[in-house]
Amino acid sequence: MNYQAVLNYISEFIQPEFGKGKVADYIPSLANIPPTKFGMAIHMVDGQTYKVGDAEENFSIQSISKLFVLQLVMRHMGDMVWTKVGKEPSGDPFNSLVLLEHENGIPRNPFINAGALATTDMLMSTTQDASLLIRNYLKFISMNPAIESDPLVAQSELETSHVNHALAHLMKSYGVIENDVGALIEVYCQHCAISMNCVDLAAAILPLADKGYSAVCGETILPERNAKRLNAVMLTCGTYDSVGSFAYRVGLPAKSGVGGGIVAVVPGKMSIAVWSPELDKFGNSYVGTAALEQFTSLTHCSIF
Repeated sequence: MNYQAVLNYISEFIQPEFGKGKVADYIPSLANIPPTKFGMAIHMVDGQTYKVGDAEENFSIQSISKLFVLQLVMRHMGDMVWTKVGKEPSGDPFNSLVLLEHENGIPRNPFINAGALATTDMLMSTTQDASLLIRNYLKFISMNPAIESDPLVAQSELETSHVNHALAHLMKSYGVIENDVGALIEVYCQHCAISMNCVDLAAAILPLADKGYSAVCGETILPERNAKRLNAVMLTCGTYDSVGSFAYRVGLPAKSGVGGGIVAVVPGKMSIAVWSPELDKFGNSYVGTAALEQFTSLTHCSIF
């Protein structure tokens, strides 16, 4: 398979899709990102890489960071993580409070905002500086020591984090959150504001494609058991409340972010990262989803 030719074709194929989504303007610092940006990168399990478009331009990874927070918490706590957060799709918007109140403060999964606040809180309870731990982990698994959180994006999110404060306070009232809510929200906003590009992100999720091993790092990053479980949670919960539609169209475990990024895994073969900032009504990249759908159709690499 000539993957570079496939990527080149997709970059042309998706051009008519621009203008059908909307950039995430509710986070002021993201509102001015040019909507026609598009990048895509692949890391094969044997170390080969392919890229197209704006694949080396940094963007705010937003909710994709929740995947790496979960990896770190599972490393420290194992299955104990599931005592404070579930593994089921929510069917509600990513920042909804409704289910949280009905289910005694236990978030449905670690990829909605409430779930990520819970896992971030757990991580804070295991280390003195959770923000530094998350950044250093991403620097290592992507082999890029320059990765940092964008302070302007973090501040922008902090200033508009009213619902996240409400989610955290509600969970704290049920005893799910242990740490100070203000400190928790700050760490949460910092990891959502981490700036990476498609090449870095594809490298960072490569262990999920190869039973925990990374050809980028040259070592095992995750236990095979954890890689299996993380892929399962991505498949069922990784694209907000449109996981069924995404599985139907793309057919890969994936995690999206409102910065326009999506990471996806072809188990045993490759990791993929795509970025285009216009979002659909669920918060997933409109063009990125179309690109991934076309990719799995052309390469026949859907897991189904």
